[in-house]
Amino acid sequence: MQRNPTLDHIFWHTLNGAHRQWSSGTDTARRYTQGFSPIIAFADPAQPDFAALQPWCAAGEHFYCENWTGAAPPGWRIDAETTMFRMLWDGPLPAADPAPDAVPLRPEHAQQALDLATLCKPGPFGIRTIELGDYFGYFDGERLMAMAGERLRAPGLTEISGVCTHPDDQGRGLARRLIGKLIRRHMLRDERSFLHVMRTNPAHQLYLKMGFKDYLESTVRVVVAE
Repeated sequence: MQRNPTLDHIFWHTLNGAHRQWSSGTDTARRYTQGFSPIIAFADPAQPDFAALQPWCAAGEHFYCENWTGAAPPGWRIDAETTMFRMLWDGPLPAADPAPDAVPLRPEHAQQALDLATLCKPGPFGIRTIELGDYFGYFDGERLMAMAGERLRAPGLTEISGVCTHPDDQGRGLARRLIGKLIRRHMLRDERSFLHVMRTNPAHQLYLKMGFKDYLESTVRVVVAE
């Protein structure tokens, strides 16, 4: 698959680009502002400028960080390490919206979205994450059963993120319908959908069957400011 330098470094291009208004830091290191997804990124992952980031971080904060290896610098510790796949949509335009009845998630749904993400652990998620793009969900009364939405973005690229289904509602295809809805919206805007999935997550096989292709596998760490 042909490489895209922007997609290779999408966390930095988002935090220093489309989402700069929701991030804090410098020209070498940035983080999402507190309340959004706890993610940090560096202009040069081979030489991460943690010192530049330190003033923007509180002691005890946990962050996800991609494409950085090596020892933790002073004032930081590594809490966890794994790998994840970045996957690109490689299928056709869905013929119709597979989730026309999905509900757009608004700020008043933020706590329900955070509660579902806390339960299902789709990845770094904050109380304001649904403000980063269009999120949709399925409800049973006031209970959010499933959701999916948009997070990282750069020209021509939009991430599908926050994909999760409550354990009581799995097996109904809700998340798959929401993903299809987002793919269709992206393709109609001439954007390429991509997503992230941890190596150990069985959803990786589902995404392959849907039409996503592995683009790269990268190291991801959870680091803590001390």
